[in-house]
Amino acid sequence: MYDYLIVGAGLFGSVFAYEATKRGKKCLVIDKRDHIGGNVYTENIEGINVHKYGAHIFHTNNKQIWDYVNNFAEFNRYTNSPVANYKGEIYNLPFNMNTFNKLWGVINPEEAKQKIKEQRNAANITQPRNLEEQAISLVGTDIYEKLIKGYTEKQWGRSARELPSFIIKRLPVRFTYDNNYFNDRYQGIPVGGYTAIIEKMLEDVEVRLDVDFFEEKEELEALAEKIVFTGMIDQYYNYQFGFLDYRSLQFETTVMDKENFQGNAVVNYTDRETPYTRIIEHKHFEFGNQDKTVVTEEYPMEWKQGLEPYYPINDDKNNKIYKMYKELTNNESNVIFGGRLATYKYYDMHQVIGEALHAVSKEFKD
Repeated sequence: MYDYLIVGAGLFGSVFAYEATKRGKKCLVIDKRDHIGGNVYTENIEGINVHKYGAHIFHTNNKQIWDYVNNFAEFNRYTNSPVANYKGEIYNLPFNMNTFNKLWGVINPEEAKQKIKEQRNAANITQPRNLEEQAISLVGTDIYEKLIKGYTEKQWGRSARELPSFIIKRLPVRFTYDNNYFNDRYQGIPVGGYTAIIEKMLEDVEVRLDVDFFEEKEELEALAEKIVFTGMIDQYYNYQFGFLDYRSLQFETTVMDKENFQGNAVVNYTDRETPYTRIIEHKHFEFGNQDKTVVTEEYPMEWKQGLEPYYPINDDKNNKIYKMYKELTNNESNVIFGGRLATYKYYDMHQVIGEALHAVSKEFKD
């Protein structure tokens, strides 16, 4: 009946379905959730586009990807400039001259670099062996203690000394007075929310929601010649090599009868005692002036079955397990694996779209 059964109505599956349909193929998209869009889904509440699964800011240096998403939506000029709240003290992110000035009173880059150098030397770290040592070698002990340690340990549920150094190697540190978190050439939020993008991609595609692929696997597989699978790769192979680990999230969303709660779209809470990692105030993504506001507290937690897997834990143990599953995929001639869960890799949105377009190009030999 169908050329492709696409498991998952997130970015990867939706891009593939759109491109395959454009080429005259018949696709069926299924998703176990009751909505399309995967984790980029936005829901309109009180006239505000609420990012239901955490803040999503589109950014890329790839003009091809930027032009591609602009086919489906107009993007605003939103610039990601989160702030950190450490026990009531407010600091700019990414770490930049505004941060250094607030911490140390330094005025110019030379003074800031000298301060970091002094703290690095005092810590006597030559070859960083873990996240804590890597962070101190990059930004010194003051920033580490106030703005990295607590947030990171909440996020990953582990001591910073137990976490691998690579997690923080790409930490943005700028010796300019610039609060733009991303240095990418293109950045913004789609006017009207991300759901509208997915709706446009899937407008000519049959979609069935509230469908669990694994509960109806045999019947569903019989419907199509090929499968595009974007779910958990270990589940696809019935966990035969064991479970892959993830961090999960819980979101507590509240409608407030006030115009402005925190004055910024994203505020990170970097002390260890505050149970959530950040508060998102959604209206600021689109410069909203509604009478009410919607805020979401984000609580990290250990993943277990029944929870949504968000962040793969790419340590040695899990990477070895994934490698065994990956080897099984090499023997699959009728299944295309793609997306964050099927490749056990954290992707930004532009990377997912790039991977999906690459899979399309490979499949149709464009």
